[in-house]
Amino acid sequence: MTHTAWADRFICWLNLACLLGQGAVQLHFAARLLKQREKWWNYPIFLAAIWALDQVLIRLQAPWELAAAAQLLALYGAGRLLLQGRPGAAGLAAVLGAYITQLSFGILNALQMILLSWWVVGGPLVYAAAVGASAAAIALCAVLCGAVGRLLGPDTAGRAALLAPPLLFLSAAELYLLQTDYAQLIYSRDARFLLAQAGRHTALLAMQLLGLAALFCTLYAWRGVCRGLENEAALSALRQAAEAQKAYLAEAAAREEKTRALRHDWQNHLVVLDGLLAAGRAGEGRAYLQKLHTRAAALAPPCHTGSPVADVLLSQKLGLAAAKGIQTEVSLTLPPACGLDELDLCVILANALDNAIQACQNAQGQRFLRVFGERQGNFLRIVFENTCPPGPPAPAGTGLGNIRAAAQKYCGSVCTEQAAGLFRLDLLLNIS
Repeated sequence: MTHTAWADRFICWLNLACLLGQGAVQLHFAARLLKQREKWWNYPIFLAAIWALDQVLIRLQAPWELAAAAQLLALYGAGRLLLQGRPGAAGLAAVLGAYITQLSFGILNALQMILLSWWVVGGPLVYAAAVGASAAAIALCAVLCGAVGRLLGPDTAGRAALLAPPLLFLSAAELYLLQTDYAQLIYSRDARFLLAQAGRHTALLAMQLLGLAALFCTLYAWRGVCRGLENEAALSALRQAAEAQKAYLAEAAAREEKTRALRHDWQNHLVVLDGLLAAGRAGEGRAYLQKLHTRAAALAPPCHTGSPVADVLLSQKLGLAAAKGIQTEVSLTLPPACGLDELDLCVILANALDNAIQACQNAQGQRFLRVFGERQGNFLRIVFENTCPPGPPAPAGTGLGNIRAAAQKYCGSVCTEQAAGLFRLDLLLNIS
C-alpha cells in the first residue's frame, strides 16, 4: 500500500471516529437538555444513523451547506424521536450541540496549526498529532456541553425561540469559518510555509475564542431574561392570589355583618315564635321558622369544599358564570391540612375558572362549566370541564402558565384536552 493510500485510509478512519465521538457527546447533551434519561440502545441507533447519513452525503458529493443542514436535522430527529423531547427544546439542543461541536474542532484546529508552525513534524508524528487533536476536540466538546448544560435555566422548551436567532447566526458563522479555512488541513515539512500561516491561524483562534465568549454571554443573558419572566409570572400569580384573598375578606366581612344582624334580631324572632305557638298558631309558626331557616342558609357559601378560601372564590366565580347564562356544577372535596398552600389554590382556581368562563362566552348553544375533584392517595386531582368554540385550541396564555407554575411546586402535572367543543383541564398535585 502506497503512502498516499495509507494516508487516505487513515483520514477516513479518523473522520469516522470523530463523527461517532461527537455524536455520542451530542446525544448525551441533548438528553440532559431535554431532561430525559437516554437508553443504552439510543446510542447505536443514533450513531448508525449519522454514519449512514455521512456516507450518503459523501457519495452524493453534497455541498457543505446541505451536509450541515442534514446533520442538524439528524440531531433534531434524535431529540424528538429517541428522547421524546418537545419541538422547541429539541431544536435548541440540535443547534447548541452542532455549534459547540464546530467550535471545539475549530479551536483545536487553530491550536494545531499554530503549534505546527513552530514544531515541524514528519512521518508517524503527523498522524499522532492528528489523533491527539481530534481526541482533544471531542474532550473539549464534552466539557463545553457540560458547562452549557449547567448554565441553562430550568425552562428550556418554553422559551427556546428567544435563543434561536443568535445561536443560528453564531453556528452559521462558525460553520462558514470551518469550511473556508479548515476544509483543507495541510501538514507540511516546509517551515517557511507554516510560519507564514502562524499569524493567520492566531487570528482565527482569537475569533474562535470570541465565538465561545459570545455563546456563554448569550446564554447568560438568556438565563437572566428567563428569570425575569419567571419572576413576572410569580408576581402575577401573587397578585391574583392577593385579589382572591381580598375577595375572601370582603365576602367574610359581609357575611359577618349579616350574621351579627341576625344575632341581634334573634331574641325578637324567638319572642314572635313563642307568641305564635302560645296562641296555637302552629302553622304560622312553622312558616315563620322556615323563613328564618332560609335567611340563615343564605349566610353560608353555596360551595362546601373543605377550604373557606376555595368556597368563597368558587362562589364568586360561579356566580359570575351563572349571571352570564352558564350552567355550573361543583363537586370538589379538599382534604383538611393537605399541605396545599391557599395562595397556590387561589391561583389554580382563579385562572382555571377565568379561562373557562371566557371560553364559555365565546361558545355557541348550551354552555356549562363543571369542577370536580378529590384526594386520590397521596395526590389531589382537580378537573375543570367547560364548553368552548370549535376548532384548534387557543395558544397557552398567562393563566395556564400560572397554573403550571403552581402545579410544579407540588411535583404535579397539568394536562389539557380539547375535542368536540369541550375543553378539559386535569391537574394532579402531590400533597403527601
